[in-house]
Formats: sequence, C-alpha cells, structure tokens
Amino acid sequence: MGRIEYYHDPSAPKANTLIPASNLLVVNGEGAILLQRRRDTGQWALPGGAQDIGESAAQCAVRECQEETGILAEVTGLLGVYSEPKHIVAYTDGEIRQQFEVAYIGRPIGGEPTINDEADGVRWVRPEDLDRYDIHPSMRQQIGDYLSGSYPYLG
Repeated sequence: MGRIEYYHDPSAPKANTLIPASNLLVVNGEGAILLQRRRDTGQWALPGGAQDIGESAAQCAVRECQEETGILAEVTGLLGVYSEPKHIVAYTDGEIRQQFEVAYIGRPIGGEPTINDEADGVRWVRPEDLDRYDIHPSMRQQIGDYLSGSYPYLG
C-alpha cells in the first residue's frame, strides 16, 4: 500500500482516521541509531507502525522493529508521545491518518539488519552522519529529541 506524507502542508487532505502507532529508536553500543529506508516513501525512518489489538504500545514497538529491520530490541525508556495534527499520511486505499505515535528508546539484543517487503535498506547510522540521509521531519524531531536529551516529549 502506497502513501504520501504531509507535514505542515496546507494542501494536505483532511484526516479520517487516528490509529495508535509505536516507534522504537534503537541505539547500539557505539551510539549509532537503527534506521530503515521505507519502500513506500524512499525516506529513512525509525522502525514503527500501527498497534495491534492485544498488544501494548511497547510490545508494538518491539514487534515492528523486528519485522521491519531484523533487529530484536528491548525497550529501555520513553522518548515521547508525538501527535502532531499537521502530520497527515494519505494511503492509496483512501485512509488519511493523523499522526499518533508513542516513541520508545531501546537497545538491540539480537538479530542482524535485514531488508524486507517494507524496508529496502536497514543500517546503523552514527549521529554525525544523519544529515547524509533523507529523513522525514517527524523522524528528525524524534531523533533530535533523543540526541538533545529533550525527552520525554509530550506533544
């Protein structure tokens, strides 16, 4: 399913759904951050996605991380709640979603970076190399909050 992201864009369509989602900002022992390149947008992002019924937000973050990157991680902290009404994601099936993400901090405990049907690139990125990557502004905010120590973010 394809998607278009709008971020503070006055031409964005009006949202018709609000789905809880979770992200996991995984940091390895060298301080590098786990990123995936999304096949649907071509941008680099933290692993994350929609929460399933029967799982907690933290369980969702761990599951999505493993599904999208091949890395099994554990949650070590809360990065924040990101619910920007001007961040809209329009899907090809007609769903137009307003952002609502609970973002966690984690550390890897197993697995290897692995591409899949959602991500055509998975890698560990050092903070000083982040500017070399096309990262969506919402993901940049979350990474920036982590790097600056400005968390938990409750916006």
